[in-house]
Amino acid sequence: MDKIQVIQQKILTLPELKRLQAGWKLMDQKTVFTNGCFDILHRGHVSLLAQAAEKGQKLVVGLNTDASVKRLKGPHRPVVQEQDRAFMLATLFFVDAVILFDEDTPEQLIRALLPDVLVKGGDYTPEAVAGASTITEHGGEVIIIPLVNGYSTTGIIQRMKEE
Repeated sequence: MDKIQVIQQKILTLPELKRLQAGWKLMDQKTVFTNGCFDILHRGHVSLLAQAAEKGQKLVVGLNTDASVKRLKGPHRPVVQEQDRAFMLATLFFVDAVILFDEDTPEQLIRALLPDVLVKGGDYTPEAVAGASTITEHGGEVIIIPLVNGYSTTGIIQRMKEE
């Protein structure tokens, strides 16, 4: 199997991910979940994902679809299409699975997966994280990771426009 196929195999449907996650649970491997648009992947994103991966053994990244990003960020977003964003995330060695979701929040996905740990960036409070109450009700943990100052997709786009 070539490296491209290995990367593509990390991009999963919900039934595929649930089967994989069941195996992880049998091996007592803690599943960490985080999510976002990850449009124009940058150092801040990678830092968050790397730190999230350290909170368990398996990292699942929920990725907003193009339609979801457009609703959340406006008509000119995303800059990078969903399959390309998913592929880029899947190239990261510490990302074990990527799953697309079309809703504005990953609440339904979190309810379906019930990860052990839910991680979001420092622009959130634990109470504001979609799915937080579901995770804590099931004995899981919600962790907020500080943002890396100076890195944002919106900021990158703005600088590109100015130049």
